[in-house]
Amino acid sequence: MNQSKAIGPDSVVRVTASQVSSRLGDEVAILELDRGVYYGLNDTGSFLWNLMQKPVRVDEMRAALVEEFDVDADTAEKDLLRVLADLRDAGLIEHVEVS
Repeated sequence: MNQSKAIGPDSVVRVTASQVSSRLGDEVAILELDRGVYYGLNDTGSFLWNLMQKPVRVDEMRAALVEEFDVDADTAEKDLLRVLADLRDAGLIEHVEVS
């Protein structure tokens, strides 16, 4: 996983293989297997987590957020990039190189 590369609108991301997750109502509980750390995502995070089960472009995720939630595109992108950076730093998602 390349943690030094910044995640941007053109990036493609997906969940890593070193985690297991389970839906708990509107939320998701995630266990990062390498360190044994649990994480929880609220309903918005759960929505994003579902999108990242397969490789997805960040700009497609932003569009989905704008469509699903009452948020403008600029706010959605800013918040999305912050959340994705946190998930990457926790070892839960990774960049996918697209050719």
